[in-house]
Amino acid sequence: MEPQTVLVTGAAGFIGFHTAARLLERGDRVIGLDNLNDYYDVRLKEARLTRLTTFDRFRFVRMDLADRAGIKQVFAESQFRKVVHLAAQAGVRYSLVNPHAYTDSNIEGFLSILEGCRHNGIEHLVFASTSSVYGGNTRMPFSVHDNVDHPVSLYAATKKANELMAHCYAHLYRIPCTGLRFFTVYGPWGRPDMALFLFTKAMLEGKPIEVFNHGQMQRDFTYIDDIVEGVVRALDRPAQPDPRWSGDQPDPSLSNAPYRLYNIGNHQPVPLLRFIEVLEQTLGLKAEKRLLPLQPGDVPATYADVEDLTRDVGFKPSTSIETGIARFVQWYREYYAV
Repeated sequence: MEPQTVLVTGAAGFIGFHTAARLLERGDRVIGLDNLNDYYDVRLKEARLTRLTTFDRFRFVRMDLADRAGIKQVFAESQFRKVVHLAAQAGVRYSLVNPHAYTDSNIEGFLSILEGCRHNGIEHLVFASTSSVYGGNTRMPFSVHDNVDHPVSLYAATKKANELMAHCYAHLYRIPCTGLRFFTVYGPWGRPDMALFLFTKAMLEGKPIEVFNHGQMQRDFTYIDDIVEGVVRALDRPAQPDPRWSGDQPDPSLSNAPYRLYNIGNHQPVPLLRFIEVLEQTLGLKAEKRLLPLQPGDVPATYADVEDLTRDVGFKPSTSIETGIARFVQWYREYYAV
């Protein structure tokens, strides 16, 4: 494939950093955009960026998505044809504390990106959604063909809104748009607010770990390299109208617009207590568990149906938690020198 220029938003973030690195490694040019906000340790974001700036094909733009004029200028001045939009205010629990951060970034910011795509002939927009959109669904595994009209957190509601907004732009302006519902992503350079990071830090410091829903949780933990593989493969296949679409058979995943939705998950839900057990074995430490009730906005289980992804891009995640956790712990020990 010919080298291309790609805009990656959230380039200093966990998934954005890994995606930008993969694109650079294969020879693409990347314009990385991030506002470096302080939702978590900015030094970690800066350390990720430092690794990206070793590539001469990488250019960094520090900007907030809500800066309409700035985003408009980035699109107008830069010669990129594809966009991977990963910047967002993430996290279910924080949306209970600071809801406006979610509407500013995930609604207003996403609209700025859509408008940029609309006015600059973008050939494909790939954007991050989340398994959280499945909300109150109890039918397992979660399928993109299921209705997701019952979110249980504002974060999930903003991501569902992103899917609807993207479909609207795909329909009106024929911009190919692909939405990716990520399932509990973990791995090296991960986010400090995620379970694996929190558990590892606490255990190495000899502190108890907080285990919600008294440990009765299952997550489709998905290793970062698998996520990135899915993102890049989707990016290389611009969405097309689905020939199976029929107006009298409403299926949320099918459309006569150039629009696609995929789950990216390991399609192997793991009990949280098993996840902790593997971490204990990897660290050679026993965790002291503080068992707590289910947090508001959280769901007890996630499980991805990845059939559509496998069929269309020829890939499904497969990294085991034993391998993934070991790689994370190795990175954590090196990065924090513990």
